[in-house]
Amino acid sequence: MNLYSAPTDYSLTKSIDFIYVGDSRAIRVRHPKANGVISLHGAHVLSYQPTGEEDLIWLSEDAKFDGKTAIRGGIPICWPWFADAASPAHGFARTSEWQLHAYQITQENALITLQLKDDQGTNPTWPHPFKARLLFEVGEELNVTLEIMNIGGHPWTFTGALHTYLNIGDIDTLSVTGLGQAFIDKLEDGTPQAEPATLSVASAIDRIYTEPKEEIVVHDPTFGRDIIIKNSGHNSAVVWNPWQEGAQAMADMPDDGYQNMLCVESAWYAPTIEEGQIVQPAKTYQLTTCLSSRPR
Repeated sequence: MNLYSAPTDYSLTKSIDFIYVGDSRAIRVRHPKANGVISLHGAHVLSYQPTGEEDLIWLSEDAKFDGKTAIRGGIPICWPWFADAASPAHGFARTSEWQLHAYQITQENALITLQLKDDQGTNPTWPHPFKARLLFEVGEELNVTLEIMNIGGHPWTFTGALHTYLNIGDIDTLSVTGLGQAFIDKLEDGTPQAEPATLSVASAIDRIYTEPKEEIVVHDPTFGRDIIIKNSGHNSAVVWNPWQEGAQAMADMPDDGYQNMLCVESAWYAPTIEEGQIVQPAKTYQLTTCLSSRPR
């Protein structure tokens, strides 16, 4: 799927267009330093491609763009809860329709801000006044910031993640450093474990690393590059790949799709929402991930 050759629906500037991806409206950025696409459905980053490089973001060939279903790949927004802490899984932000709040083009980057507010659709599952913004900066780096504002009169807590799917050459040849050694293994009943500091993936993985370093690096010899991940506002880094059996069980992922993706997520993890990050009235919290690359 070539998002950059899709017909323009409406142009905001010579560098920023509205396009349709299936039934979902999206914003396409074409900047001298990099290109990017973000869907209004879920404030979901679909692509980030530095000039002259392979895309850093993996998007499933079989992803559904019906304006209702969560999109497989990209950077889903998991909020106001992560995983199955409540229903629907990973919260409602990733299947909500966000609105364009602001945009700007500079010599260094393009900046897009999307916004979501509480309404009658969110109140049954999340009875808290809030305003959420996603700040999307496309340049030599991709900066994605989820900004959460408590606009009510009482504190509340949340968990969440920026569920980044990285585009890799071959899962069998990559390695990851900077995750730390301590992790919770979701495939082993949440058992805390530890292992050497360099991760190689040879089977299904679903881990919450509880002591990640400031910089996580995915070493990808097949594409001849390192992907550098710098997170902030998080308390953990989640690493996930469903492997062959998991991919075959998903209607929106090719059977061999697991070979070219690895999720490395900026997450605020807690076993329950009540144990999550607290946001006081009139306060704001930010969860951020920054992606860049360098040749090996």
